[in-house]
Amino acid sequence: MKVAILGAGAWGTALGVLLASKGIPTTLWARRKELAEELRARRENKDYLPGVALPAYLYPTADPEEALEGAELAVVALPSKALEETLQALPRAPWYLSATKGLFFKEGGLHTPSEVVEALTGRPVAVLSGPNHAEEVARLLPTASVAAGPLQLARRVQELFSGPTFRVYTSQDRRGVELGGALKNVLALAAGMVDGLRLGDNAKAALLTRGLREMVRFGTALGGVEATFYGLSGLGDLLATAYSLHSRNRGAGERLVRGEALERLEDRGVVEGLYAVKALMAWRERTGLELPIAEAVYGVAYGGLDPLKALSALMARGPKAEDDRMA
Repeated sequence: MKVAILGAGAWGTALGVLLASKGIPTTLWARRKELAEELRARRENKDYLPGVALPAYLYPTADPEEALEGAELAVVALPSKALEETLQALPRAPWYLSATKGLFFKEGGLHTPSEVVEALTGRPVAVLSGPNHAEEVARLLPTASVAAGPLQLARRVQELFSGPTFRVYTSQDRRGVELGGALKNVLALAAGMVDGLRLGDNAKAALLTRGLREMVRFGTALGGVEATFYGLSGLGDLLATAYSLHSRNRGAGERLVRGEALERLEDRGVVEGLYAVKALMAWRERTGLELPIAEAVYGVAYGGLDPLKALSALMARGPKAEDDRMA
């Protein structure tokens, strides 16, 4: 079986290393020719994943025909902002695995990456999500993930990716898995803001606990299964992203409240939470669903809201029961 990885950033490279280390022939497609040439010459992705040697079974290329020729599966590891434009220009694969975490607001509704891939390609799509920092996956440190979609596809992904350091569970709640993966980036931005303001462990724990409740409220409103958000792609991914020094979203939140300009926050890679929160707020305006933490993040990032005023507004909200069902 040959696999094509679409996207040679940190996550795409890490997934390529994971598969190739199992002896699976894998192509790694880079959008830039010079990057593909450097990866072949150095056998290392120095820009996005320094210090990790590329296995022999991993072949980088900038030629989409070469990357996808004979590939049974294409793994989409592209930034959400480039997903549609890039996929439209590529040859088709028999089926796809989306490893992109994001949200799209189109035609008055929210759409997940797998839904966009499915609409563009007309092919079956599964998703892979969980607490999976690329830096650790590529170094074969132990982690777990969720493969979601139609059961047959989810089981194929489970078999393909499972190994001594990467344990894969299956789920049929594709939408819930993706919604959790998107909202956790927004909450990680908020966690970084707490870190940047040095508000302490209590504040961060409270933020993430209430953020998880916000994730459940949001995800179930859009058709996700509640239990999904307490699993690897919800709570698990939230914890990893909100606490890790690897996390671009957490780091971006911290840098933002320390005065760095919004346009500089992606100098180390795409910050998916910044795009997800814009889509989320466009959708929220139409639905009126209460998402106070996401609204605060949006206000700080795009509305010029002082982060301490955003905190004061959250703390001053009216009394509530902890569980919405007990209100």
